[in-house]
Amino acid sequence: MTSDRDYAKLYKLSHHARILSGISSLLNWDQETYMPPGAASIRALQESTLAGIIHEQKSNKKFRSSLAKLIDIPTGTILAKDLSQEKQAALKQWRRDYIKDHALPKKFVTEFAKLSSHSVLAWREAKQTNSFSKFAPFLEKLIDMSRKKADLLGYQEHPYDALLDQYEPEMTTAQTSKIFARLKTDIGVLLKKISSSKQIDDSFLHGSFSHDKQMEFSHLILKDMGYTSEHGRLDLSSHPFSSASHPTDSRITTRIHPTSVMSCISVILHEAGHALYEMGLPQEHYGSPLGDSISLGMHESQSRWWETRIGQSKPFWQHYLPLLKKQFKGKFDHIDLATFYRAINKVEPSLIRVDADEVTYPLHVILRFELELALIEGTLNVKNIPEAWNAKMKALLGIEPTSYANGCLQDIHWSMGAFGYFPTYTLGNIYAAQLFAAFEKKHPDWESRVAAGDLPFITQWLHEAVHRHGRRYTSQEILEHATGKAAAAAPYIAYLQGKYKQIYNYT
Repeated sequence: MTSDRDYAKLYKLSHHARILSGISSLLNWDQETYMPPGAASIRALQESTLAGIIHEQKSNKKFRSSLAKLIDIPTGTILAKDLSQEKQAALKQWRRDYIKDHALPKKFVTEFAKLSSHSVLAWREAKQTNSFSKFAPFLEKLIDMSRKKADLLGYQEHPYDALLDQYEPEMTTAQTSKIFARLKTDIGVLLKKISSSKQIDDSFLHGSFSHDKQMEFSHLILKDMGYTSEHGRLDLSSHPFSSASHPTDSRITTRIHPTSVMSCISVILHEAGHALYEMGLPQEHYGSPLGDSISLGMHESQSRWWETRIGQSKPFWQHYLPLLKKQFKGKFDHIDLATFYRAINKVEPSLIRVDADEVTYPLHVILRFELELALIEGTLNVKNIPEAWNAKMKALLGIEPTSYANGCLQDIHWSMGAFGYFPTYTLGNIYAAQLFAAFEKKHPDWESRVAAGDLPFITQWLHEAVHRHGRRYTSQEILEHATGKAAAAAPYIAYLQGKYKQIYNYT
């Protein structure tokens, strides 16, 4: 059939570009893990060169011609009606990607890639030396280019819409602002109730914990989750991340906090959630949109699911607390399950987002979202970021940073030029709450199974509900298929209110 042959030709072009993107991912992974510092300049050139090649292959005349035989690019009308619904869905996503890729000139793409590669290294040095001025010039250039990117991509209401859409397709600034406004209010009320309650003692979670033993325990959890060394690996980096070049090569990193045992465990669960999503994508569609994840919000729903809904649950630690006691002999001998569970769910405003508790975590994201809006709008200058950051931290969480490193320099995202990324962290929590409600209905015995150390059935449910679809459906469609409801903040808020009222026993 002609349509199938034309589809195969388009897929071949896309597959080649996807392989190159995988190589780019490996370069990024290497830069954050093993690359010698002296290689920074050549790595920036490698990245920009590869970015230019990938962009050219995804937006050239040959690709457009192949795509145009199957779908009308200006209108989105499917021309190849004889293709399967699955392949027609892929065509819609290819069209979306082409329009966005074509809107960005190759020169812009290569310059942005080169700048972000240099910026990451400048950010890392600035954070290590607690010097915002070392990073500020790079940040100014990144913001200027991000504004230009928004203009090139196009938008209807707000330039931030174009940036947000890169990470969470079809989500707008107005929708996000509305959701975040409710969260800010409801979480603020919840936080006041918790703050007026008797605080939990979690001092036994802090002390001296062997680097090697933390890594050993991390590998134990990863193996139980189904994340093995056959298709993944665990390394160290200054900012933990997940990087996948293919479902058979999905890598994660962590960082070891020598005095906080839960820090690494939380990171491991979080990043493995990302990695398992990538491993669960259909290999037979690798190179087409059907073989890619749908959005970073949905991606974050997977990581936060494992980190919080499973990793901070009582059943999980009913199984793993005895193993933790065995791993760190003498550290938790007199700690029972109820005490441990309350301690790992202690709510207390803190400076570092990745270490924040469930209740205050969204406030960290809202802070960054509001700052990004101001930076893109031009109502906030780079030189005033530290002051604005501290003021918002004080208003939202009641605390102030003691340095740039634990304040405005703590995250890597801005150095990558990833403006529009941060909202997906909280959108992911919202998606996870809805998905978990559906999971509980399907597996009402989930607590007893997790308490017995059974975790693979969770991955299997997530695979059926999310992973296997790739980009066939939008995030909203996946939620509706799995839960019967559109995305809403209410289930997430209700979850937080119910869990922490029980833990803190407030009135």
